[in-house]
Amino acid sequence: MDKYAWDANEEYLFKAMVAFSMRKVPNRETTEISHVLLCNVTQRVSFWFVVTDPSRNHTLPAVEVQSAIRMNRNRINNAFFLNDQTLEFLRIPSTLAPPTDPSVPIWIIIFGVIFCIVLVATMLLIISGIRQHRRKNKGPSEMEDSEDKCENVITIENGIPCDPLDMKGGHINDAFVTEDERLTPL
Repeated sequence: MDKYAWDANEEYLFKAMVAFSMRKVPNRETTEISHVLLCNVTQRVSFWFVVTDPSRNHTLPAVEVQSAIRMNRNRINNAFFLNDQTLEFLRIPSTLAPPTDPSVPIWIIIFGVIFCIVLVATMLLIISGIRQHRRKNKGPSEMEDSEDKCENVITIENGIPCDPLDMKGGHINDAFVTEDERLTPL
């Protein structure tokens, strides 16, 4: 890959882009290319620059120049076909800040979440098993008591005593049995 050729034309383009950026700042609409001064230019394209204000004969504050460049950073990068990694302005953060490293590694966070889910699921299984075991132990004795009570109780409806159904043996109501069930043995 050929190295970037920095010559007088590139310097002029850079000055023009900085002047353009400064013109976007309120009260700096009269900034010209001649107001941008490049200093200590090296072959590796390293330099520092200042923007002057000829009406007051002094340099503009660095904060003002930095905010103007920050607002138009993308245009400056595009003018030189560069990006934030290849065109660096010291003391001016990149257009997009680099991703921050979390204080805790991500795998620990994922492990903690999965571990908590497994722990909660295990506790729910244990608790539901204990409840089912208790119901199973209590269930048959209560059912037998209710069946015994049904056998001993004779209900009276409309003044007529009714025979209770045999709850233990079961009773088949022939009205609900289909023809196929009567003929098909089990």
